[in-house]
Amino acid sequence: MRIGIVGLPNVGKSTLFNALTSGGAAAENYPFCTVERNVGVVAVPDERLVRLAAAAKPPKVIPATVEFVDIAGLVQGASKGEGLGNQFLGHIRDVDAIVHVVRCFQDPDVTHVMGDLDPVRDHDVITGELALADLELAQRRQEKVHKAARSGDKDAQIEDELLQRVIDALMAGHGVREVAESEEEQAKCLQWGLLTVRPVIYAANVADEDLGHEDLTCLSALREAARLHHEDADVITVSAQFEAELAELSGEERDEFLAAVGMEEPGLERLIHACYRLLRLETFFTMNEKEARAWIIPIGTTAYDAAGQIHTDFQRGFIRAETIHVDEFVKAGSHKAAREHGLIRSEGRDYVVKDGEVLLFRFNV
Repeated sequence: MRIGIVGLPNVGKSTLFNALTSGGAAAENYPFCTVERNVGVVAVPDERLVRLAAAAKPPKVIPATVEFVDIAGLVQGASKGEGLGNQFLGHIRDVDAIVHVVRCFQDPDVTHVMGDLDPVRDHDVITGELALADLELAQRRQEKVHKAARSGDKDAQIEDELLQRVIDALMAGHGVREVAESEEEQAKCLQWGLLTVRPVIYAANVADEDLGHEDLTCLSALREAARLHHEDADVITVSAQFEAELAELSGEERDEFLAAVGMEEPGLERLIHACYRLLRLETFFTMNEKEARAWIIPIGTTAYDAAGQIHTDFQRGFIRAETIHVDEFVKAGSHKAAREHGLIRSEGRDYVVKDGEVLLFRFNV
């Protein structure tokens, strides 16, 4: 899972990225301080893996991971190449989903590139630039296929019809994601390099003192603007500066810092979990004498395909999957004890894996 962090310059993207990844990306008070993209790998917080490891005590514990990409600030005119826009837009084409950071804090010491605080305008600028880039790409693509479509080429006609729907939606101010009606159409739009087919989460970057206040006028306005473009848009409230300070703490200090602002978990954990929901992902676990490990799969994945996530040999020689929910495994303490208590089920290749299951694959190559 690769998530791109986008937004205007000076909205807190790199500060948020640093807090997520401890990657030390530049976070200076001037536009385009991030010119090359920064990439960081983040462990997915999962208390179930912690409990699994505590029960079985393997020598190694490997969490699932998310790759975050800090993409330099886009500006008005990026779709026409302003502010190295072509390069930055190209970076977005490499990600599975987008976290759009929108500035919702006042700070006279941090320059706002558009002069004043206006989250809706800032949202519209970035969203508009992505849409304009898509519109130009779709129109060029349609020029290539239109002639073949008119001559009777069936594949070209299907492509031409989808491109026309894409163009109409973009002209009306909507994203491509709302147009692509099936997984096949979404895959085609991704293949063309369209940007707005990618799912988006909005991260409203608020001041520390505004954490926990979901009734802020700027948040309500941002949510309304976001849902005009993406019907299922999720707006997560974070304070990048707070998260950066929190990332430097551990244990009781961290818990006290969270409690002081009335938060049960860091905003960054909420952001990662929101990315899971956005991409319709879930986690299964494997457990053996060497390691406990978490794996990310799309919801609806079969045992056969889950085996392929681990190793092609597991899939090629698949015999069966022995499965048990992590809660039952923790109570039993081991595969052997769980088997003795009749808690382990044997499932075939078409079994749909459930979130939180511990799988042991039997295979023969």
